[in-house]
Amino acid sequence: MKIGTPLSKTATKVMLLGCGELGKEVIIALQRLGIEVIGVDRYKNAPGHQVAHRAYVIDMTDAAALKTLIEKEKPDLVVPEIEAIATDMLAEIEAEKIAIIIPTARATQLTMNREGIRCLAAETLNIATSKYAFAESLNELKAAIDNGIGFPCIVKPVMSSSGKGQSTINNADDIQVAWDYAISGARVATTRIIVEEKINFDYEITLLTVRTLDANGEVNTYFCEPIGHIQQQGDYVESWQPQQMHTATLEKAQHIAKTVTNNLGGRGLFGVELFIKGDEVYFSEVSPRPHDTGMVTMITQYQNEFELHARAILGLPVSTALHTAGASAVIYGGMDKTGIEFANIEKALAVPQTDIRLFGKPEAFIKRRMGVTLAYADSTNAARGRAKKAARLVKPQDG
Repeated sequence: MKIGTPLSKTATKVMLLGCGELGKEVIIALQRLGIEVIGVDRYKNAPGHQVAHRAYVIDMTDAAALKTLIEKEKPDLVVPEIEAIATDMLAEIEAEKIAIIIPTARATQLTMNREGIRCLAAETLNIATSKYAFAESLNELKAAIDNGIGFPCIVKPVMSSSGKGQSTINNADDIQVAWDYAISGARVATTRIIVEEKINFDYEITLLTVRTLDANGEVNTYFCEPIGHIQQQGDYVESWQPQQMHTATLEKAQHIAKTVTNNLGGRGLFGVELFIKGDEVYFSEVSPRPHDTGMVTMITQYQNEFELHARAILGLPVSTALHTAGASAVIYGGMDKTGIEFANIEKALAVPQTDIRLFGKPEAFIKRRMGVTLAYADSTNAARGRAKKAARLVKPQDG
């Protein structure tokens, strides 16, 4: 392929819909390949806005506004990085050949709605998942639990991200609170939720799965080493790579990931979330873009997940080779303030073999992810200890 010169008539242009911390790293990776990048988000000065060639603030669920911007900028590729997007308009843009949608418009429609991707996996592809049901009212939620889901169970909005609106129901007294929380946490106005059986898994993984062109110009699939992680209320707090797995179990996981991503099609990196219980593998979710747990690859791989995504969407060769064992840990805002400061950075970086990423988000919340620490070591356990120690040392303060 050919890549032009940014800010010239030959520019190869990519528009990112969503400019959080993950989008920011994708923008940096694209720019290193000579791509002109347009960053779009719902609020001003998002992390990706700070590094893009041009930045826009729009409501990406507004189909007309989204199409107007795409027609104005005329990007070669449109890369969705968040859930709250008018996906039907992306399908229209793809059909009219205005721009290429990454990975495909259909993939964005299915994966940005938990109902679409769960039904595809369980009912079309016959992949093992937890028991699940959908509900549009409190009474429907109660009926679903009574009719087979049982306790404990997990409730989520069908459209949300980073654990927003997700909670666990342990008994009947929790149902009303879980319902209210799910509705408040939805990315778009909806009263539809998914309730699913809570699997008592041994561990969960993210299997980063890359679809790009091989030497013959055919789409081929490549896997990163599995990433282990811990989540609280659906939001990751630490991750490590590689997660040790039996060979047969890993092969099952790779088969599931390839089956799902082959069906979704297109090019790019996918974050496939899986539960492991003994030798059994259960599909949970898939994101058609870099995954928050995959930030660990910024210290573990020769090409991190953002570089892999950038290369894959352009159809370039990739390497998923692991460089070292490593881990990441989240730095939270700790307060509801704008323009906060971070103290003790020098102490955090004094922890051996560590690094840090502060995202530059303009506004902090108590449980908003404002950065991550990264660490490498001879083992994932040692790396996890270093990453968590460094994260604890960073002290957010009111600026």
